[in-house]
Amino acid sequence: MNNQHKHMYDQCKNHMHSYVLAQTTDGSEFDGIITGLDDEYVYFAIPLDNHQQVEHQGYDDSRVFGYGGYPGYGYPGYGYPGYGRPRRRFRRFILPLAALTAISLLPWY
Repeated sequence: MNNQHKHMYDQCKNHMHSYVLAQTTDGSEFDGIITGLDDEYVYFAIPLDNHQQVEHQGYDDSRVFGYGGYPGYGYPGYGYPGYGRPRRRFRRFILPLAALTAISLLPWY
């Protein structure tokens, strides 16, 4: 492990479960929460905007609210909106540790 790689590993380890701004070797930046770390990769939870949340729901609301053939729950007009699965607010992003050049802490607000 070279010095730059070791430095970034230590930075990520110190900021584990923190909301950070990350910069990569190609100059791109993103914000997210560091959720995991190993010798080769950094694992992030990247926030989704409202448009992406709808696209990533991955389920059909009619099944969540009981219109999809569950016995006793197939009547139109019944069901309780808001009691299904919560919207996905983050997506997982895995980045090679060698591709990371900088980490900065960000406030949660």
